[in-house]
Amino acid sequence: MHRDGAHFEDRGRADQHLDALLVAAQRGRRVATKSTELHVCPECSSDFVYPLDWAQSGETHWTVDLRCPECEWHGSGVYDQEVLDRFDIELDSGTAAMIGDLADLTRANMEDEADRFLVALRDDLVLPEDF
Repeated sequence: MHRDGAHFEDRGRADQHLDALLVAAQRGRRVATKSTELHVCPECSSDFVYPLDWAQSGETHWTVDLRCPECEWHGSGVYDQEVLDRFDIELDSGTAAMIGDLADLTRANMEDEADRFLVALRDDLVLPEDF
């Protein structure tokens, strides 16, 4: 079904895919300076830190293992519920942003597929053997 060169016949469409990826990366990222918030890496200031593991440590505290995917920093600490509640809000916000970015990228991919299919139909490039 895929013909040589047909996938990127229109460079403008390929550029739109790259633009969608860049927007997705920028939308979810804020540059942080120094912060005590758990979602911010103490090494590189990335705000993509996430929990690897957690366990209750007393009645009001939790031990949490953390990882930064950008610089590979790992850390662990004991945190109270208030700090973890703020962290949970940040994690939920990040999840929502990724879902939105995935929807944008999926839409861009589907538009590209439809455009390429229309070009193939217009140019009589679709044959019974393609199905």
